[in-house]
Amino acid sequence: MAKKLKLEYIWLDGGKPTQMMRSKTKVIDADKYKGSPDDLPLWSFDGSSTNQASGSSSDCLLKPVRVFTDPFRSYSLLVMCEVLNADGTPHPTNGRATIDDNDNDFWFGFEQEYTFWDLDHHTPLGFPASGYYPPPQGPYYCSVGAEFTVGREMADRHLDLCIDADINIEGVNAEVMKGQWEYQIFAKGAKEAGDQTWVARYIMERVGEEYGVRINLDPKPVQGDWNGSGMHANFSNTVLRTSGDKAKFEEICEYFRPKKAIEAAILVYGADNDKRLTGNHETQAIDKFSYGVSDRGASIRIPIAAVENGWKGWLEDRRPASNADPYKVASVVVKTVKGGFVKK
Repeated sequence: MAKKLKLEYIWLDGGKPTQMMRSKTKVIDADKYKGSPDDLPLWSFDGSSTNQASGSSSDCLLKPVRVFTDPFRSYSLLVMCEVLNADGTPHPTNGRATIDDNDNDFWFGFEQEYTFWDLDHHTPLGFPASGYYPPPQGPYYCSVGAEFTVGREMADRHLDLCIDADINIEGVNAEVMKGQWEYQIFAKGAKEAGDQTWVARYIMERVGEEYGVRINLDPKPVQGDWNGSGMHANFSNTVLRTSGDKAKFEEICEYFRPKKAIEAAILVYGADNDKRLTGNHETQAIDKFSYGVSDRGASIRIPIAAVENGWKGWLEDRRPASNADPYKVASVVVKTVKGGFVKK
């Protein structure tokens, strides 16, 4: 057995308008880790280099909260961390600490879309460097064949690595725009869903490093008649999973309608999301709210599977952008469903 264990501490920086992932490696004696993140030490970093502190008082702390097998290196773990102030309180950039789901009643399924991006030509993979577009979208969704499918080797490698890391990835498919893909992460508990989605993103970025390809999370990577990239948030709680009541589903959908609820959602649903939420390309306009059964042009879709199951199941918020923080998305969904924006 190895005497040493490599720990890749992963955290979110203070980047605006979109936070980036940062990571660094710590080496400890292997016998110190018994299987819990609580076994791992707090670690400091220079917050002035990550937009999280000033140069005169720059120490921030990394608190391990979730551990995954590192599929890239032997005797190594991926350690998702929360960022704390020097006094141990949550840092303002710590979205995970805002989630009110201590009993893990909320389940989330995030559909993470992204685009493989050519760093030399600054276009999606499969788009000619000359600036001419490929044939219009239509044949690329769930496509097969070299003419339409770009990046399958990378998408498959990501899938295998996520499984090796014990991430609950549930599927992968090519998306509507050429060079665009999606994977789905499901977890019980809002914090756990955020942990798994962020580490899946980390693994995807590492795959991009291997191939020299950028993983583009821009919600509208190509202007014009092309779909944008989202991170649809499927969610449920005990009420949605068991009620069997159409009226209860509609009541919860209405919780998302108040102006304060819409503003709170759009604030954390991703930068430049207005370019994607136009009312076209399977979206509702950013300044409107709607819901409907099997309606992919609505803000919130009621899946037909839930209806056919006697109104027992989940809802899908289709507004989050591909670059949204899943912690913050989960946090506002939990608050909204609990009635946080509805006048009592």
